[in-house]
Amino acid sequence: MEKAHDVVIIGGGVIGLASALALMEADRTVMVLEARSVGSGSSHGNCGTVTPSHAPPLSAPGTIGKALKWMLTPDAPFYVKPRLDPALWHWLMRFASRCNTRDWQKAMVARASILEASRAAMPEWIARHGIDCEFDESGVDYVFRNDSKLERIARELPYLADLGIASHIISGDDYLRSEPALREGVVGAIHFPGDAHLRPDRFVAGLADAVRSMGGSIVERCEVLGIDASESGVSVATSQGGMRARDVVIATGAWSPLLAKSSGLMRLPIQPGKGYSITYDRPALAPRRPMVLHEHSVCVTTWGSGYRLGSTMEFSGYDTSLNRSRLDALERGAAIYLHEPVGPVKREEWFGWRPVCVDDVPIIGRLPLQQHVWVSAGHGMLGISMSTGSARLLADLITGRAPQLDPTPFAAERFR
Repeated sequence: MEKAHDVVIIGGGVIGLASALALMEADRTVMVLEARSVGSGSSHGNCGTVTPSHAPPLSAPGTIGKALKWMLTPDAPFYVKPRLDPALWHWLMRFASRCNTRDWQKAMVARASILEASRAAMPEWIARHGIDCEFDESGVDYVFRNDSKLERIARELPYLADLGIASHIISGDDYLRSEPALREGVVGAIHFPGDAHLRPDRFVAGLADAVRSMGGSIVERCEVLGIDASESGVSVATSQGGMRARDVVIATGAWSPLLAKSSGLMRLPIQPGKGYSITYDRPALAPRRPMVLHEHSVCVTTWGSGYRLGSTMEFSGYDTSLNRSRLDALERGAAIYLHEPVGPVKREEWFGWRPVCVDDVPIIGRLPLQQHVWVSAGHGMLGISMSTGSARLLADLITGRAPQLDPTPFAAERFR
């Protein structure tokens, strides 16, 4: 006999758990199913930045040219592993068609709306649920050692300003005086005062605690084997038996397209983008704020409890190897900018798959031709940053409330 539930959320990462909280606050009962352990995917090892500044999408003019150029450079910031993979090449062709100014600006507007909604809501969420995650609102800096790269990114700032995302440029000399962790050679920095950061593993653990304290259920080591939807509800087959729900939410990150396709629901245009990070004890001379070392695409985050280097985007499918050259590239890149690029003790080397949608805008809402199957996936590198805004939008749509955000840019129907 199938167990009956109100809403079943498949995926115990930041998107699934935030969605559970938002639905429970709307008086829905929720069960979260997680194939491994809570927060074990890309929610765990990212750099924990909360960044409206990242509104410009990956699908920018010139991105494909860079990717092709870097195909023979395994430690490049954006790397497509050469291989025969028809699904990847089909995705890349669709991605390339969007690497133009019109689509770039359209995606940026959508991303900015959900990023700013999330950033505005996050402090209140953290306070209300008592989540101890070292949340800090001091902003994020982009740091440059090349004048032309700084000038190119500076040309994007008016677009961001039009969307309400503030920034200001700091000269190299002034920035070096304020940030002793940096080596000489910095030509300038862009400070984004509206950005923030937190410790992502603690944030996700706090979300899980909040779900449980509100009466929600989280079942770990529970793999979903299939979804069978009807007009009256959804049956979910799992490794722990069958379940029945009025609504089901697919929030399995980079695995979402696999589950949707195997269940005969929809081909979600999402590819796994592999990211890497290294976590250390905090060095004595650590940056005061998170920074993106721009020319080498290395993100540096300092917490009271530790220090992390991260970033890179590798399209190599669901390859489970830990690529040493990409980890080494993080440390090499940091060493060009920082006096103490690594901490005294290395605690973890990590990789995870980011769910990258073909237009770099998440898919949030009901699946086409499905009454009770919903999805929240495709957040790319911004799952933490978009989590609260995504959760509230999804809860609005499932409960029939007037959504606070325009749901149209995030609807799955845009790919039909």
